[in-house]
Amino acid sequence: MIYFLIVNYYSTNLVLELINSIRKTSYVDYKVIIINNSPDDNSIDLLKTESVLIFDAGTNLGFGCACNLGLKWIYIQDPQAYVWIINPDAYFIENNLEKVKPFFKLHPKISILGTLIYTPTGEVWFAGGRFIPKTGAIITQKKLTNMDVDYVNCDWVSGCSLIVNLNNFTEFPHFDTAYFLYYEDVDFCLRYANQGHLVAINNSFPVLHQPSSITNRNVFKKIRNSTYSYLLTMDKYTNRFIFSIRLIFQILKAILGIILKPQAALGKICGIWDYIINNQNK
Repeated sequence: MIYFLIVNYYSTNLVLELINSIRKTSYVDYKVIIINNSPDDNSIDLLKTESVLIFDAGTNLGFGCACNLGLKWIYIQDPQAYVWIINPDAYFIENNLEKVKPFFKLHPKISILGTLIYTPTGEVWFAGGRFIPKTGAIITQKKLTNMDVDYVNCDWVSGCSLIVNLNNFTEFPHFDTAYFLYYEDVDFCLRYANQGHLVAINNSFPVLHQPSSITNRNVFKKIRNSTYSYLLTMDKYTNRFIFSIRLIFQILKAILGIILKPQAALGKICGIWDYIINNQNK
């Protein structure tokens, strides 16, 4: 079975649009699992059906921890399932979900598969990610290197739309709980790739995404969370010299932004401080 795993944060209308795009494919056996990170948002309960299950997180756990709740539950129910983690502000362009199972039957070694992601204007928003440990560069590619092959290996794929093949895991795969929001997908892929799992992207299951339609509601929190998570990722996957250089750049950006973008600059300063406080014993 295919399980669609969605984390809701005051996004009922977006989730409904996504579910409606899934329902267009009537000949695929699927369930939708919604982890509700906004427990006082009762409107999400209106979407509950036999094929749409809703789990209340009790509070806002962040993206990764909320996904962990869903991944654990799904793994217990069906350890051979395919879990499609997808953002509420994304939806399907084509009715091609019937191709998912045959794809993984043909390429069973793929553990984490990213999908091509487009913006509403038809531009490619994500086509795979690269990570260069020697410099700490996290690169988002806008074009697949080869559109004619079934898939392309990459270092990481976006948590906006990725499929986890549970068949390749001896226990339920999970996101690092140290991340609240941002870069948890980079860490997720790099961590499992280091364990020998194959991470790839293909162009057979494209989705359309409205970038930052949720996170841009609060610029301060967005920058604070992304700065903390960025530094945490640099700390985990680069050496101390590269990390120090990246940290200095973040401090300089915060200082330079105080006049031009004070809210974003304050968020960056708080994100840096969060990292220092949480990692002061290292």
